[in-house]
Amino acid sequence: MSSLKKLAAYVYARLLRYALKFGVVGLVGYVIDVGIFNGLSLGLLGHGHFFQSPIGAKVVSVTISTIVSWLGNRYWTFRENRRRNFVLELVEFAAIAVVGLGISLGILYLSHYVFGFTSLLADNISGNVIGLFFATAFRFLMYRFWVYGPNRADGAATLARANAQNKLETEPGQDGATPQP
Repeated sequence: MSSLKKLAAYVYARLLRYALKFGVVGLVGYVIDVGIFNGLSLGLLGHGHFFQSPIGAKVVSVTISTIVSWLGNRYWTFRENRRRNFVLELVEFAAIAVVGLGISLGILYLSHYVFGFTSLLADNISGNVIGLFFATAFRFLMYRFWVYGPNRADGAATLARANAQNKLETEPGQDGATPQP
């Protein structure tokens, strides 16, 4: 039974803990995404322009929710693996988000323009349920193991390990000898 507990602890520490936090951040992003999408689709900024179309509204809503999600994931979900070079981290995060957006938009496009499901409800189901499911699974795996991968050279965890190792190498040994420069 102890090896089962060890396995459960390992899975929790390596994946489930991140998945739960990612889910909370994602829920906040989802509320922002769906709220902006529906507001724009219903004419919040007026009628007859690109941002009222399903594709335009989705591009705007995902862009804003991605920025909020990056902040939440950087400072909470993956905080111990956030990168020193935050610009590179944001670019990589955004690149993965764009692919995720492409997954959601592809499913929304198929539903709306190919299959002819043109109601707001159908757009929400295809873009905000089905598309979101597949895009979220892709984004979680890419963020966890690439953008915030624990072995990234400029990640906080890697830098902390390197600093600890350097500190050990510069402290006197247990035999009292001082380290060589």
